[in-house]
Amino acid sequence: MLTSRSETPGTANIDFVVFCDRWMVAENTVRPPWYHMYVMSEFMGLIQGVYDAKPQGFTPGEFLLHNTMLPHGPNTDAFEHASSMELKPQRQSETMAFMFETRFAQRLTKFAAEHASLQADYVDCWKDIHKRFDPKRR
Repeated sequence: MLTSRSETPGTANIDFVVFCDRWMVAENTVRPPWYHMYVMSEFMGLIQGVYDAKPQGFTPGEFLLHNTMLPHGPNTDAFEHASSMELKPQRQSETMAFMFETRFAQRLTKFAAEHASLQADYVDCWKDIHKRFDPKRR
């Protein structure tokens, strides 16, 4: 990760990270990136392979933009797979993605907002997720 610090401690102007081959070894927890929203805007692109949080519908050459305070996370297929798989060490290989995070809101150009390849049904990737949280289970 590369970071451009801001004048506010703990806040970056921009972070740059590359997700490449790695081991997934967490125990007793979901492994894909969790559902979140926060003050950073995320611009992410897939260079090659498959991204674990969105194994379908995010192909090499595509990118995602999640602006400040926009909730996002794994799609339904990734969530269901991660919720039912055996949590043993697993290697992710032959994949590469990048992400820029910035404290500044991002804007689409008119060209990008009206382009034919814009995925208008993007939000549908979460519509079939079923709640699994049980506050009584420990």
